[in-house]
Amino acid sequence: MDNIWSKLKRPIFALAPMEDVTDTVFRRIIIGLGRPDLFFTEFTSVEGMLSPGAKEVKQRLKFSSIEHPLIAQIWGTDPQKFYLAAKEIESMEFDGIDLNMGCPVAKIVKQGACSALIKNPTLAREIYLATIEGAGKLPVSIKTRIGFEKVETEKWISFLLQLKPVALTVHGRTASWMSDLPSDWDEIKKAVELKNTISPSTVILGNGDVLNLKQGFDYIEKYGVDGCMIGRGIFKNPWLFNEAVQIKDISPIHKFDVLREHLEFFENTWKGSKNYDILKKYFKIYISNFDGANELRIKFMETHSVAEALTLWNSEKASMSMLTQTGK
Repeated sequence: MDNIWSKLKRPIFALAPMEDVTDTVFRRIIIGLGRPDLFFTEFTSVEGMLSPGAKEVKQRLKFSSIEHPLIAQIWGTDPQKFYLAAKEIESMEFDGIDLNMGCPVAKIVKQGACSALIKNPTLAREIYLATIEGAGKLPVSIKTRIGFEKVETEKWISFLLQLKPVALTVHGRTASWMSDLPSDWDEIKKAVELKNTISPSTVILGNGDVLNLKQGFDYIEKYGVDGCMIGRGIFKNPWLFNEAVQIKDISPIHKFDVLREHLEFFENTWKGSKNYDILKKYFKIYISNFDGANELRIKFMETHSVAEALTLWNSEKASMSMLTQTGK
């Protein structure tokens, strides 16, 4: 089947789906700074998509045409709802569907969803097959971890590869590790070796603790993956996917200007329908690593609306420009 995974150049660099982070606004900001090869939405509940509150849930799937290629990531526990959600996503002109079988958050795991599926392969298979049936022409991929309470790469990844997914992203931690232990890339390499035997056509992305492109290229060569999915590294460097830019060369005022762009994008896109406080997790991206950054960031954290933040931005712009001129 001709699909986005077969069209992407190798190696593939993807921005990881992150809760309350990788919405349409942030993706468009990243495009302006240096886009990855592939975007994913925030992870979206299939139950929520089919609930009375579906309109709010589907905000997670909002996108503009400039964001292609873009894959919708979904999660849940009911295969029938995966089927129905996949049919709807197929009509929305996404480039693929990704199944979240890796999120370790306790309230999600308690529902039997995401990383809990590692303990329930029968349900995982039913979900995958139902999604395939509903997805029509869209390719279906999976994102997962190397185990739930302990490392079970061979057992779990082998099981998934037998389903012949078009792509598989392997995060090199168990669910129980959360982010407390380093990502085990030797286990990701093991997943690649299993793929070569069981499902050679499956694309394997490695995920976990990759903070920049150079490290990504090194890991791709060392561990044999087809590419890397990068998540938290984007908070340290939103220009991460731009090979022509070094973050050390980006001035504080340049970052500050991008903050204004982000604020305006957020307001124009959501028009008050999304909680303003979600924006606050981005402030450290744009206000850091200069004298007075902590104090200025605190001022922005104390704002309560985009209008208030823009007023503060305007009042601080002159001092930020002076900072750049003095080189501090």
